[in-house]
Formats: sequence, structure tokens, C-alpha cells
Amino acid sequence: MSAETSFQIDIPDEKLTILRAKLELASFPNELEDAGWKYGAPLADIKRLTERWKNGYDWRKYEKEINEQLPMFTRDIDMDGFGALNIHYVHKQSETVDAIPLLFCHGWPGSFLEVGKVLPLLTSSAPEHPSFHVVALSLPGFGFSEAPHKQGFAIDQYAEVAHKLMVALGYDEYVTHGGDWGSLITRRMASVYDGRHHKAWHTNCPLAKPPSWRSPLFFLSFLLTPWSTEEKAGIERTTWFRTKGQGYLSEQSTQPQTLGYSLTDSPVGLLACIYEKLILWTDNYNWSDDEVLTWISLYWFSRDGPAASLRIYFELRDYCEDIGQNPTIPMGASFFPKELIVLPAAWLRKSHNVVFESHHKTGGHFAATEHPEELVQDMRKMFAKGGPAFAIVPGRIGYA
Repeated sequence: MSAETSFQIDIPDEKLTILRAKLELASFPNELEDAGWKYGAPLADIKRLTERWKNGYDWRKYEKEINEQLPMFTRDIDMDGFGALNIHYVHKQSETVDAIPLLFCHGWPGSFLEVGKVLPLLTSSAPEHPSFHVVALSLPGFGFSEAPHKQGFAIDQYAEVAHKLMVALGYDEYVTHGGDWGSLITRRMASVYDGRHHKAWHTNCPLAKPPSWRSPLFFLSFLLTPWSTEEKAGIERTTWFRTKGQGYLSEQSTQPQTLGYSLTDSPVGLLACIYEKLILWTDNYNWSDDEVLTWISLYWFSRDGPAASLRIYFELRDYCEDIGQNPTIPMGASFFPKELIVLPAAWLRKSHNVVFESHHKTGGHFAATEHPEELVQDMRKMFAKGGPAFAIVPGRIGYA
């Protein structure tokens, strides 16, 4: 593997000029009376955001802030059967020498930017809590990481690139946190690299299979035990997502290239597509217009364009249908009520080695953005002195 290279975002002026020209030429559909969010992103919202993007939003300001706040690097990672991929990542070490190496793994439509709020909290040093050395990669095809050039870059390859990055940084043993696709990728890492390298994993997107007759006592208990208020709300949220919130999933997991032409050519189309998820997948989070536009701009200016990030749905669809054998290493789970799939915690406990769980009263899919303090507090409790995963990484207990 190559040595790492320091990285700064520096979008060429030409790309900013092209973006503005496309926004100037944007056309909008009409809208039914009093439609609200019933048919998708409201016209008034998209027009307002488009106008701000075109006149007032200062990309250079936020580009500078990201460069100053996030220490970024790239390096080539040699992938079995896929050649070398140039991977972009954030890497910040704690002042605590024996801090715990932690991989932070995002999903779609997220990015490395999601680590921003939790990074100073995770790396801070104090006698009261453990500290972490944090690595947050841009998945291949996302942000400023090179996209795969061959078909078949699936779950094992995403797990491989993340693992090899950690090893290249000197973290032969580590823990992980993931949300969205990051949850499935770190789950796979927990199976492939369990014990030897990957010591424990935490997620804010816990998934488990429902009870079946193959475990008759648990299945009977499931049938006879009344749902709690929290479980009823979780099933209601899950039902909403299954019936009204995952149309995008069918398209992106079957014909991502077709959708990619629109998102690559039309900034307004990209804005509407992702903005819808930012609103409907969160729990009344107060997005500022500039926060939304920075999130969208990272997709618009990404190394291989917005279409590259969609292909993960096609390549991982088989794994999603059958996630295989459950990992056995220690697992921590943070439950947020407006996550997309909210299943009873008992299902997770039955099938996974759950050593820590926390249930929050508010919060949605983007926990690191919506509730960074609560999410970090969960991870600290899991790996703290007296916690269930204390000293899980030999020689790196998280304290001075």
C-alpha cells in the first residue's frame, strides 16, 4: 500500500461556474394544491434551496471550514481482484496514547462529513471517559474516494477496503461504528475479521431477523408477549418505511445507472432526491439551508459523481436479502425512534452478542448529526472502565 497523502478539498472554479449555470437554467414541475410532503419534496422548499444555492450560498466558506476542522488524507489500497483504489479518509488521533482505534463508517446519502460533530468528542481526553483514535473513510464511489471500475464490488470488498485502511494506519486491532450501509459493512467486518482484528462493533442502525419456529421457545414467547409502547412505535415506523419510504431502493438496487444520468446532470434533481431523505429520515432535526446545501454539494462535487454512490445498492442487494451468519464479537446498539427500521431489541439480543444497548426518546437515521452527544456517550459507556467492552483492544484501553 502507498503512503498517505495529505488532502484538502479545492473544487476548481470551473465546476462552480458550471453549477451556477445549471441552477440558472433549472426548470421546476408544477405541484398539486395542498400537497405538502404527500407526493415528495415540496416545490416551495426546492425553489428556496435552489435560489440559495445559486445566490447566497458560499461554497468556499464551507470548503474552508471542512479543511480546517477535519484532518483528511488519501492513500491507495490494493484490492483483491480490483486493483488499487485511492481512498479518502479523515484521521484524527487522540492525545491519549492508548486511545481505542475506531473506524467510523457512513452510508447513503451520507458521507465522511457525518463524523464532523462527533470527532472532537470521541478524540477528547479526560479521566471520566475513554478516548478514541478516529478514522472515517469515504466509501469507494462516495466523496473523494475513487469508485470501483469493475462490476461485483460487493459487501466483502467494502469490508476489505475498510479493514486494510485500518491496518495501513497501524491499527491491526480496532473497533467500529456504522450507520446505514456502514452498519452492514461493519457487520460483515465483524464476521470476516472477528477476534483477530475487529474486536467489537457499535451501530445506531441495529437489524435482526424476526423470531421463527426454528427457535420454538423464543417464537412462542414472541407470540404471547404483548408489544411495549416503544415496540409498537418501532413497528409503525418500519411499516411506514416499507410501504411509503423505499421507492428509491427499488430503482437504485436494479437500475442505478439510469437514475445516475439525472442526478449527474441536474443539481436540482440531486437536491430534491437527497433533501427528501434528510427531512423524512430525521426526527424533526432543524436543518439550516446551508447545512443541506453543503451535504448536497459534497455529492455534486464528488470525485466520480453522484451516480457512483448509487451502485452500492445494486452490488449489495443479495447480501441485504440474506445477511448470513450473525457475528459473535461484542456488539453495542443505540436505538433511535425515527430510524428507518426499528425492530424489538429482544430480536437483536437473541441473535447477536449484544453487550450494550441504549434507547433514546428522540432521533432518527443520521444519529451522528442529530444527536452527536448522545451517540458518543453510548460509545463511551460501552468501552469505559467497568463497561462491557472495556480493554477489548489489547494495550489500548482508552485512558492515559
